[in-house]
Amino acid sequence: MINSLCAASPGIEPARQMIDQAAQGPSLWAVSVWATAAQRIGGSETCRLPPIGGKLTQSSPKDGEFAPMTVTTRAGLAANRRFRSTNGEVIAALAAFLVAAVFAITPAFARTQTALIAVAANFAAPAKALADRFNAETGYSLKISTGSTGQLYAQITNGAPYDIFLSADADRPRKLEENGLAVSGSRFTYAVGRLVLWSPSAETVTGPFEKVFSQPHRSIAIANPDLAPYGAAAREALRSKGLWDDLKGRLVFGQNISQTHALVATGNAEIGFVARSQIENTNPKGALWPVPAECHAPINQDAVLLERARDNDAARAFVSYLQSDGAKKTIEEFGYESGGG
Repeated sequence: MINSLCAASPGIEPARQMIDQAAQGPSLWAVSVWATAAQRIGGSETCRLPPIGGKLTQSSPKDGEFAPMTVTTRAGLAANRRFRSTNGEVIAALAAFLVAAVFAITPAFARTQTALIAVAANFAAPAKALADRFNAETGYSLKISTGSTGQLYAQITNGAPYDIFLSADADRPRKLEENGLAVSGSRFTYAVGRLVLWSPSAETVTGPFEKVFSQPHRSIAIANPDLAPYGAAAREALRSKGLWDDLKGRLVFGQNISQTHALVATGNAEIGFVARSQIENTNPKGALWPVPAECHAPINQDAVLLERARDNDAARAFVSYLQSDGAKKTIEEFGYESGGG
């Protein structure tokens, strides 16, 4: 039946991809189903989610403004409205059928052996190291999806099937807990980040904070403050020194801290505000200047177990593992301070 549906419409090829992804595990596959259904139904405001590890699209900002990421919940309202096209109707119906079918035929035990983790971009490398060790030690299977904290939060609130959220701030996990989307009492600080100013050129970052920016740098990279906590910390630091308004015309914005680091590493920006862990583990050369802690609020990175994973053995085990001495040592090796739990 599935093959005949796919053959009947040339626009339904994504269904074949969803079927293939189902073999990778229900949680990972369900993200693709959720995104594809939303794309087919939502029109111009639809959230477009590429395969795991990709980034949401974002409209180009006007001068001096940040473009909001547009996300829709229309996929969840599909039964109450007409679809825009015949292909959209078939896709949505097929997606709903496949979601129900896969979860119906997958034993509950098997589903609880896998967890899908939403990880803030700055913590991608340590998260992979922790997940690899956890998988090897426990036999569970963890899948990781990275992005800016703001993007991941929006995906979670719009139904993306993540089990754990490793945020780059404390605010969004708290909101998820308050709104009933996370298990009450599961939230804790797993890491404390440090903001640094970095350039691949050893001669670029010298002298006091104000002197650095008095030099004629063509461009300064910063993560989007509306989406990324490290970007918000950078903006706060610049404002604390009265430099934000003066430097606006030279700022280049990354969608998350990984994009911001790439802007500097590739020469598209001369200097940039990045996470200390990114430099210590990937770019030991160049000039690095720690931003004084008093210039911005602490970057407390909180984790939370999401409500859908309340009975997921793998997710609950990883939350406990993150608070272990071994995990804290790994986190510190990547340039973070470990959280207090």
